[in-house]
Amino acid sequence: MSALTATLLVSASLSCGAAVRGQTRTTHQPASTADAKPHSLFSQSAREILDRDFASQDLSYLLLDARTGALLASRWPGADQPIPLGSLVKPFTALAYAEHHMYRYPIYVCRGAASGCWQPRPHGRLNIVSAIAYSCNSYFREMASHLTGDQLREITSQLGIDSPAPTLTGPPLMGLGDEWPIAPLRMARAYLELVRRRDEPGVREIVMGMQDSAVWGTGAGVGHALKNTSALVKTGTAVCRHEHRAPGDGFVIALVPADQPELLLMIRVHGVPGATAAANAGQMLARLEQ
Repeated sequence: MSALTATLLVSASLSCGAAVRGQTRTTHQPASTADAKPHSLFSQSAREILDRDFASQDLSYLLLDARTGALLASRWPGADQPIPLGSLVKPFTALAYAEHHMYRYPIYVCRGAASGCWQPRPHGRLNIVSAIAYSCNSYFREMASHLTGDQLREITSQLGIDSPAPTLTGPPLMGLGDEWPIAPLRMARAYLELVRRRDEPGVREIVMGMQDSAVWGTGAGVGHALKNTSALVKTGTAVCRHEHRAPGDGFVIALVPADQPELLLMIRVHGVPGATAAANAGQMLARLEQ
């Protein structure tokens, strides 16, 4: 049991204890009920903490059990409806590229804004690990130019996410624009499956990039906030779909702990880039960790 799981169960137990303080419990529950109770308490405690301490309407979240895919807590209306998710698609684009290139990832040079990156200054020479960590648009813009939506269909089918149009190519396949919408809940569970395959060819490099993202990449806001555990993180910035439109919305998927994830947190923050939203995700996970 991780520190996060243990902490939440203790918190939930204390909350329940307050409700029955002064009473002596002498009966025993059936084994099946007792086994299910920790999961229920965990879910209840997590939901109470997140809804109390992160009540902003500008923030949506999904919290999943990383081992089963069960939804533990959420505040995300329409989480089963496809929307643009920005750079969260990049790992799947990369995996499709690897499958069509003998699982060999390219080396590209990012020249910053001059080569179409979100960061004005160059990232420089990148392999797939650093490209995932930085979420480098230049790297994935070049990679996506060698793919079509049809070539991603096998990956999207395996991982259970919405597929792009067969003839789609170029920037939309690395998350730019709104031509490849995916349901957030499907995306969250696709990341669970991706991490379960971390020892397979082509996947291990992606997971390594997500681990580096939490340390020094666009997901560092998560890693910096956590004191007792490590994380795997992918960030993204996508077209805003809120009623009051912003330049973009920030998305984060974070799994903890990094070596054997037990929780997945996915968030959307209105009007900020993904790297900024990572700080929100870090604060949420840190609050559960306390």
